[in-house]
Amino acid sequence: MLSEILIRFESGHKFEGKSFQRFQGATGLYFIYCESAQIQYPFGKSRLLYIGMSEKKTNSIARRLQDHFDGSSGNWGLANYQQLDQIFFTVLNSQMLKSFWREKVELLESSFILDFVGNYGVYPICNNKRGFEANQPGDDLTMTIDWNFFEK
Repeated sequence: MLSEILIRFESGHKFEGKSFQRFQGATGLYFIYCESAQIQYPFGKSRLLYIGMSEKKTNSIARRLQDHFDGSSGNWGLANYQQLDQIFFTVLNSQMLKSFWREKVELLESSFILDFVGNYGVYPICNNKRGFEANQPGDDLTMTIDWNFFEK
């Protein structure tokens, strides 16, 4: 049985410590983007800078975001974009994802990254890792991701 799912993003949160706290212990995917700066990718413009994930509550979404915010993640691109523009983030919580994704969060992150590549021609500008070609949704799942959220 083929399942089709449309992924839409909720409104973002300011990329700052007090916004991170509500995601303490949360796992899933997170997306960091500029408020207004548009990055020119080969197939179009997007405000999306980074797709990240957290698989463990001990290294929760809040912890990962804080590491990016204070620079301890070593992602200098994100640190420098913070100086250029207001940065925001949005989250897809693992609890919500369980209704259609039974694999590891890392495989879902890979699917999102590869879908972004298919739509924009390259990896998000601040992502240092690549998706795994073998880790696409199975034949029984078709995902459509609303990347337009990051084009506004």
